[in-house]
Amino acid sequence: MEEVLGQNSVPPHGSIDKSRILDVKPLRSLIPIYSMSNQTPPADQYPSGFSPFFPFGAPQQTPTGVSTKGAATPAPLRAYRSPLGTGDSATMEGFNDQDTSGKKKRGRPLPQRHSRSDKPKKIQEPPVDLSAVVGFTAAQREDGSREVVNLVLMAFDALRRRLCQLEEAKELSSGSIKRADLKACNTLMTKGVRTNMTKRIGSVPGIEIGDIFFFRMELCVVGLHAPSMSGIDALHIMGEFEEETLAVSIVSSGEYDDDAEDSDVIIYTGQGGNFFKKDKHAIDQKLKRGNLALDKSSRQHNEIRVIRGMRDGINPNSKIYVYDGLYKIQDSWIEKAKGGGGVFKYKLIRNPGQPSAFNVWRSVQKWKSGSHSRAELIISDLSNGAESIPVSLVNEVDNVKAPTFFNYFHSLRHPKSFSLMQPSHGCTCPKACVPGDLNCSCIRRNEGDFPYTGNGILVSRRQLVHECGPTCQCFPNCKNRVSQTGLKHHMEVFKTKDRGWGLRSLDPIRCGTFICEYAGEVVDRAKVSQLAREGDEYVFDTTRIYSEFKWNYEPKLLEEVGPNDASEEYSLPYPLVITAKNVGNVARFMNHSCSPNVFWQPVLYEENNQSYLHVAFFALRHIPPMTELTYDYGFARSEHAEGSSAVKGRKKCLCGSSKCRGSFG
Repeated sequence: MEEVLGQNSVPPHGSIDKSRILDVKPLRSLIPIYSMSNQTPPADQYPSGFSPFFPFGAPQQTPTGVSTKGAATPAPLRAYRSPLGTGDSATMEGFNDQDTSGKKKRGRPLPQRHSRSDKPKKIQEPPVDLSAVVGFTAAQREDGSREVVNLVLMAFDALRRRLCQLEEAKELSSGSIKRADLKACNTLMTKGVRTNMTKRIGSVPGIEIGDIFFFRMELCVVGLHAPSMSGIDALHIMGEFEEETLAVSIVSSGEYDDDAEDSDVIIYTGQGGNFFKKDKHAIDQKLKRGNLALDKSSRQHNEIRVIRGMRDGINPNSKIYVYDGLYKIQDSWIEKAKGGGGVFKYKLIRNPGQPSAFNVWRSVQKWKSGSHSRAELIISDLSNGAESIPVSLVNEVDNVKAPTFFNYFHSLRHPKSFSLMQPSHGCTCPKACVPGDLNCSCIRRNEGDFPYTGNGILVSRRQLVHECGPTCQCFPNCKNRVSQTGLKHHMEVFKTKDRGWGLRSLDPIRCGTFICEYAGEVVDRAKVSQLAREGDEYVFDTTRIYSEFKWNYEPKLLEEVGPNDASEEYSLPYPLVITAKNVGNVARFMNHSCSPNVFWQPVLYEENNQSYLHVAFFALRHIPPMTELTYDYGFARSEHAEGSSAVKGRKKCLCGSSKCRGSFG
């Protein structure tokens, strides 16, 4: 960089000739986005212990005169040994790209090794397309929809949870898995379980502003942002005279010196230069690859998708990625960094008229910290201290001050026990139950699998989940007591426009996370009709018919021995009916939806050789903050048997889902 540039100076727009400052070469003479040589990148180009992950194909060599466009196949997963969160930044020098012409690239053949024995070579079979098993077609792999995006994300997380379960139980025969998210992504890519492979400028089908992702790999499998590590994604397009590269999406995760506090403006830092790396000398960033794509976009004024990386409040070592909508580059300049090197700066402005996303997060943080008051707040803690985390009550719709009176209670009142077929005492684990330890009686009751991952995420829907109970000798903080530990998120009861009171969370909720138990009074099954006549709208009846859905991982994706092909239908030892009209917790405020984001799971734990059945709610998918929590109320078996014409007792559904059944109850 020239010495005339001052520290953090912002020259006037258009006052700098970038071609004189930097060594700029024509696009056709640059190293392609996918390096076509067989040389590996410099060692300091990626974080220590990492290799680049190419979601759309590995670098291969192209002979002279042959078009570089072609459909690439997923690269095999390499050794990723860095801890979780290391590869979350835009620290790669360069970025991935995608070719879509349908031609295969050829790489330079490896030298043959001769041996004395003429053993037949093993022919590598092409990857098996299992997208239909998950529930969508090959055409939907190119261009998705909301339903397909949800299917792919659920398949990814289900597979990742299962891999974590196997790793924690030490049941893997092919070594350990340091990053289950990378392994899950590579498996889905190989099996064709992905969507929105057609790279595009602008919005991505099926992805809505405000959607959240807990892993960078999720951005890859749904086509929102292709590179697994680089913060800049780009697309080749044919210009008037030559092919040029435009940026289509960026990830601003805070690793670079980005100014991303404004909800509508981002000052994005270019990539490269060894900035913020220990024992690395900062050098000038080059106008190539991602920086060149952003520079081209600043002139073309094309829309760029922006994904913001937010610090996870529950796990400070990881991030949550929020899709914040479409932006355009308004200005760009060069300034000196603290380390002495020159960096590119790009000012992106959010397109007007888009739904709030990042702004919602900022508001929630202010409410939780107490730095910003809310005029709509009625009660700061509806639970009156019964929950370890306060439950706020707000009304932004009308002047109603509170819901109908009830007594707040966090669990079941007057629960009914039943004797086990084979009486057994609680586990005798000395500290905490350890996954894979078949000496633990609670693990044996779960068919040998620990039902939760190490961070308390439910692995699979089961007929029954057996948790450790009061008679177990393990510590109270045992990971097999997830549903007994109370709320873990800041819940808020709020007034809806047309469905009474509802429930939402101020915190983002990860797929498989425990939300709350359905608390209330246990009543006899014979009283259900009487409660209905009395207008009790807070009855949970396990004998109702609920819409089927698949949430567990697909065994064919893993090809494991003894696949987990158990039915996801519940098999309860006896029917459980709960009314929360007079006694209950936040679960009584959850409304019905035909496309819910929450599901219920029966949970058992023992006390004095008696089992007690509970209803626990878990997140069906990732849920952004301030999103209403809903589950499927189902409908009575008597009405189902009489046919669709029986609507007595049913209520009109106002969920607004594209799959709305019209009524429930």
